[in-house]
Amino acid sequence: MRRFEGMVVAITGAASGIGEATARRFAAEGAILALCDLSEDALAQMVTRTGIAESARTLRAVDVSDIDAISSFIDDAAQSLGRLDVLVNNAGIGCFGHVDEITAEQWRRTMAVDLDAVFFGSRAALPYLRTAGGCIVNTASISGLFADPGLAAYNVAKAGVVNLTRNMAVDHAGEGIRVNCICPGGVGTAMLKSHLRDAAIMEDYERLVPMGRVGTADEMAAGIAFLASSDASYITGTTLTIDGGVTAQTGQPNFDRLYRQRGWDKKILRG
Repeated sequence: MRRFEGMVVAITGAASGIGEATARRFAAEGAILALCDLSEDALAQMVTRTGIAESARTLRAVDVSDIDAISSFIDDAAQSLGRLDVLVNNAGIGCFGHVDEITAEQWRRTMAVDLDAVFFGSRAALPYLRTAGGCIVNTASISGLFADPGLAAYNVAKAGVVNLTRNMAVDHAGEGIRVNCICPGGVGTAMLKSHLRDAAIMEDYERLVPMGRVGTADEMAAGIAFLASSDASYITGTTLTIDGGVTAQTGQPNFDRLYRQRGWDKKILRG
């Protein structure tokens, strides 16, 4: 498919993981890309490695938490490439710790990268998206829908992304701009693997997923591309959950397994 032929797509956090997969997906569908990440060298290496140099017209080292830096990236991309059709706010970081354990600096940095950057990037992109009738797709998380033990800052930041997505969708629908987000579960990126480097931890995680595995970055990119495409022309303000069925569960113990182990599956249980 060439759903984005000639369209300009800006992607933050594009050097690896979901950002890289998203850049590859849009390039394969004909888009012209403006890409940013903390390291321009990492971006250049990714573009060379993946063979998307022809599509990637703008590469920029950007700290997305810096309002001037992200605004300049958006302005330069839209003006040099002649338009902006899609903004993918993808950059993000994690932070482990309870409220009484994380520092104020860790809290503010997590909010700045995961939430403030979505606000800054979207605000800079809106004038160009009005002209193009474009859209925004944000990378949130199932951690923005529910709580995870030990991830207070990350949970709050991603919850903010989810509701900011809804607010912008409502505020700008009348201008022809759609705003949606994906909510990934565990994805086999370098960031997740660095947290789950112990094989036993990864196996324990995968047991919680009904589909029995973590997702891939390409699967997340497919969701982003769908929401950005004309196939989703009547979809705005939605959270597309891509988690292998994790959030379809209540989170209670696996009663099916526990009952069958005890031979209770032949019984009618009464309260």
